[in-house]
Amino acid sequence: MSRFTETMYANAQRSTKGLITGEPHVPVRQSWAEVHQRARQVAGGLAAAGIGPGDAVAVLAGAPVEIAPTAQGIWMRGASATMVHQPTPRTDLVRWAEETTAVINMIAARAVVVSDPFMAAAPVLAGMGMTVLTIADLLASDPIAPVDTDDDAIALMQLTSGSTGSPKAVQISHANIVANAEAMTVGCDFDINSDVIVSWLPCFHDMGMTGYLTVPMYYGAELVKVTPMDFLGDILLWPKLISKYKGTMTAAPNFAYNLLAKRLRRQATVGEFDLSSLRWALSGAEQVDPLDVEDLCEAGAPFGLKPEAIIPAYGMAETTVAVSFSECGGGMVVDEVDADLLAVLHRAVPATKGHTRRLVVLGQPLHGLELRVVDEDGGELDARGVGVIEVRGEPVTRGYTTVGGFIAAQNERGWYDTGDLGYLTETGDVVVCGRLKDVIIMAGRNIYPTDIERAAGRVTGVRPGCAVAVRLDAGRSRETFAVAVECKDYADEAEVRRVERQVAHEVFAEVDVRPRNVVVLAPGTIPKTPSGKLRRAHALALVN
Repeated sequence: MSRFTETMYANAQRSTKGLITGEPHVPVRQSWAEVHQRARQVAGGLAAAGIGPGDAVAVLAGAPVEIAPTAQGIWMRGASATMVHQPTPRTDLVRWAEETTAVINMIAARAVVVSDPFMAAAPVLAGMGMTVLTIADLLASDPIAPVDTDDDAIALMQLTSGSTGSPKAVQISHANIVANAEAMTVGCDFDINSDVIVSWLPCFHDMGMTGYLTVPMYYGAELVKVTPMDFLGDILLWPKLISKYKGTMTAAPNFAYNLLAKRLRRQATVGEFDLSSLRWALSGAEQVDPLDVEDLCEAGAPFGLKPEAIIPAYGMAETTVAVSFSECGGGMVVDEVDADLLAVLHRAVPATKGHTRRLVVLGQPLHGLELRVVDEDGGELDARGVGVIEVRGEPVTRGYTTVGGFIAAQNERGWYDTGDLGYLTETGDVVVCGRLKDVIIMAGRNIYPTDIERAAGRVTGVRPGCAVAVRLDAGRSRETFAVAVECKDYADEAEVRRVERQVAHEVFAEVDVRPRNVVVLAPGTIPKTPSGKLRRAHALALVN
């Protein structure tokens, strides 16, 4: 049996901790032993359906109380789980159906496991000739013992952010999960006896499924898990749960902390909840904005939020989930550098005066991971040289399942090209500047979309997190860019002209270049991934 499954099953029997779900309406706490027993029933149902070692199973379910035993039941059969992206109120359902079908076909799923609130998809999938199993039926099956599994077996096929009609899934093995889990617990000073994890992250995202369901289930940790729709329906549910359960650990992308800060200021009353128990609030999955972190710390202070609890981090599905954490208890550290030298010479030279850029330090690689920065010729750069970040180590996955077959993630020496531009400080901490494919090159200068988007977001009337910089004329002698923003007054011509002018002004002040054009859009127009990241390439059609 793999170390992952053997340890998880053993911890389920001896752990006094459990999984709390159903907040805010019908909270339910199940011990990990109870989850394990339900998983044995799921495994029995899967066995009856012919699911066995090496098979792929797609899962379309929303409730963590069902996802946890379903995933564990799949692993009991030696199969792999793929969490299908879930539609939201903003989702184009026709496109979602096409993408979901492409994913199911790509992984050659032997079955699709479906539950509420997606039961309407069951007859559609069955009509396409797929074996459809409901979680309710699986849980009604007779329990069985797990089969033997291997450390190299695939546990998760994690869809990458923004997977579309040409999807790919990262193959995460049992050994990958163990290596990254052990590295993360050391990096965050995890204490099984006292730590309480609170999460609303989606289970179709690597941070939500691997970091904030699989790993707590592996250790038998205390976990409070709600859905993204619960969070979006009431942003303040997040701090309420931290307060109610004395949560010590949580995580979210930068945009969610931005939303939380605004809600704390506008809707929360001092004394309504207590965030002083929180010691570790990871910010990852997208670039961390120092202004947003500072805003959160200020807004959260009256509620007991400690600035040192904010932990900027770096990670991706290809490394199972985590690459680096900033120092535990150290709070956010900002590296301020000369913006012009960064853009032109591709070096991060410390500076405090003139045109500077503030970048968040993301800590040193976790145990078992190596990190280096290379130039366009593959040569390793010294400290503060900006290039492509590469990662190597046991948590790094072998590669991807794609429509065209397997594609390796590592080169012949085991290095994975992250596609991120960044640098290492003198102490070996990593700093990320942006995605290589998104960088706009003008007159030899690297202009980062995040800088443009941050500047546009300062304009009154632009919805928070709803500004996107789009690269134009990519690869030509002179590239340029456009900016799209969302505004609730998009139908007011005078207001639109004001926003256009002010966005152009703020962007010019930030990057010393004017956008080719600024487009003001209705709320909900800018394309985002299911986890909330901007889809810059997909926004191109909005600005042409």
